[in-house]
Amino acid sequence: MTATGDRCDDPIRLGTPLTPGATRVMLLGAGELGKEVVIALQRLGVEVVAVDRYPDAPAHQVAHRAHTVDMTDPAALTAVIEAERPHLVVPEIEAIATDALLAVEAAGTTTVVPTARATRLTMDREGIRRLAAEELGLPTSPYAFADSREEVRAAIEGPAGVGYPCVLKPVMSSSGKGQSVLRSDADLDRAWEYAMAGGRVARTRVIVEGFVAFDYEITLLTVRAREADGTTGTHFCAPIGHLQRDGDYVESWQPQPMSDAALAEARRIAGAVTADLGGWGVFGVELFVAGDRVLFSEVSPRPHDTGLVTLATQRLSEFELHARAILGLPVDVTLTGPGASAVVYGGVEAAGIAFDGVADALAVPGTDLRLFGKPESFTRRRMGVAVASGADVAQARERATEAAARVRPVAL
Repeated sequence: MTATGDRCDDPIRLGTPLTPGATRVMLLGAGELGKEVVIALQRLGVEVVAVDRYPDAPAHQVAHRAHTVDMTDPAALTAVIEAERPHLVVPEIEAIATDALLAVEAAGTTTVVPTARATRLTMDREGIRRLAAEELGLPTSPYAFADSREEVRAAIEGPAGVGYPCVLKPVMSSSGKGQSVLRSDADLDRAWEYAMAGGRVARTRVIVEGFVAFDYEITLLTVRAREADGTTGTHFCAPIGHLQRDGDYVESWQPQPMSDAALAEARRIAGAVTADLGGWGVFGVELFVAGDRVLFSEVSPRPHDTGLVTLATQRLSEFELHARAILGLPVDVTLTGPGASAVVYGGVEAAGIAFDGVADALAVPGTDLRLFGKPESFTRRRMGVAVASGADVAQARERATEAAARVRPVAL
């Protein structure tokens, strides 16, 4: 059902869950984004299996079946795929044994979404940055890779160094973990230790990026999907603006105003990188924008956390778009109106927390909540999100942040 090249003429047929003819999809990563994908797939009659490294993850709670597996272990990952025999495997996180995915795809055991190669390239910042800048020639910030503090210092202060200020990130991390801004040599030791602690797997490689003076940053949700004639088409959602704090998104809104020239360049860049990655599905392409100038930052071959705003803004959310696209079904990226999202943090370190203030939050006009159901709370862990619509982006942002502020996580 999923495109392996530029064309797929096979008819689309969906089975019935829990029968021999079921269409089976396995999600690798069962967090809050995966939970919304599971719900979207089940509405289309798909049998869904959710896999994560810890039990009772959000998508575990809504899938037909759940497994707790160390997905960085190739043998364990291969075993669960072979046991379930899904038609599609959908990676939802970066920390996965991609060699195992390459092997099962090559063996014809399953189809990896969007492709096993795309999953491998985008699981760390080195693979995707080298693809974008060195192979595709797309504009990016200056960068270097390093394996030690000394190499980081040379990458910053050497003759061809990126200089201060700069940003240090693990090559494999998510949600801003391990990311720091360095303004002088005095920041280096602290930033290095934070990067080592924040990586998704035990490795020491980092990327050092020259600081970019930008007006704003966006996520351009790019959807590769089957067209009526069997070819693969590329569709762009309206640009999403977002506010980051310590590398982690805290607010997003749609649409982000842009000049026509900047929007055209953003689409050119997003189209180029996603075409090279191939396959079908939603890609979250992150870009820096300064006037009409656009720089590539990162891409995720899956729905993006900033795209939670689409629950309030689009006819089909990014999760519904992903479900449709990976199944070879038609997509529709229509924006129905302005909206915004704001994160609800845990605020406490506890297991099995409760939430007060939910009724007060939903009393804010035009709002909705997603409480993710994560079994353990941390002070800065994302435990939910408020989404809101409004007459314009400013009103939607005000409503979303007010609703999020009214939710009060409490330890039991």
